[in-house]
Amino acid sequence: MNYALQNLKRNGKIMWRLLRPHTLTASFIPVSIGTALAIAENHFHLPIFLAMMLASILIQSATNMFNEYYDYQRGLDTADSVGIGGAIVRDGVNPKLILNLAILFIMISVLLGIYITLNSSIWIAVVGVISIAVGYLYTGGPYPIAYSPFGELFAGVFMGLVIILITFYIQTGGITTESVLFSIPTSILISAILTANNIRDLDGDQKNGRRTLVILLGKARAIKLLLGMFLLSYLWMIGMVLLQIAPFWVLLTLIALPKAIEAIRIFKENQTPRGMMPAMKATAELHTYFGILVTIGILIHHLIQ
Repeated sequence: MNYALQNLKRNGKIMWRLLRPHTLTASFIPVSIGTALAIAENHFHLPIFLAMMLASILIQSATNMFNEYYDYQRGLDTADSVGIGGAIVRDGVNPKLILNLAILFIMISVLLGIYITLNSSIWIAVVGVISIAVGYLYTGGPYPIAYSPFGELFAGVFMGLVIILITFYIQTGGITTESVLFSIPTSILISAILTANNIRDLDGDQKNGRRTLVILLGKARAIKLLLGMFLLSYLWMIGMVLLQIAPFWVLLTLIALPKAIEAIRIFKENQTPRGMMPAMKATAELHTYFGILVTIGILIHHLIQ
């Protein structure tokens, strides 16, 4: 009995790492922001919100599993690799099981997408199919997006702007200038998560033939790019407040600013992937806290106006 419980606990931990939970903020934060913007327009449908949230998390999880599977197939992941799920190379999980699980997650997200489409527009189905294809092609296919200089762009657009606008559209039936403008800083910070990941993995990626943007720039300039992403996200939000596009309450995001400073400092002070891991974590936390505080700021303004 004890052995069975220990085995169940071990398998649970493996599955949790396989999902790469620190990356899942890139799926639920945009849905939260899009929903908050819809609530501010006096629109909210709980079943659609739940379907969108679950579908986004499933697609992100499936993307992570495709990443694990295809990186293993290409020989990029080893037991000594830092910062990966490690279900295959360290825990001995059958690669086919991970691939099949990713496909299952996609199938469930498609069913959720059908429900969302039936309650909104056929165009949601079109955008959903494209998003799923990008999730697969990110590390799958003959020319993976993640191995090119365009990984940050695709991650930011599809995990930020697209999810926020879809979420807002399925609640309100339209797109506003404000919803587009609100999506920009979140998209930038999602791109920043990938940039931080690629800075950490720079040497290994270079040895394995990847051509990421970070490799093309080099570490020093990539850190400057990351700093620029942080600054632009905050300046964008401050500018929206000054132009009275966004409520004053979204400046609560300034609370998360120390995470940006921490990430840049750690990247500058460390040269090894393991030493840079906390910087990547701080970048992901910045995106999470920023998104939560934006959501809270929008909702506070809606409640008190």
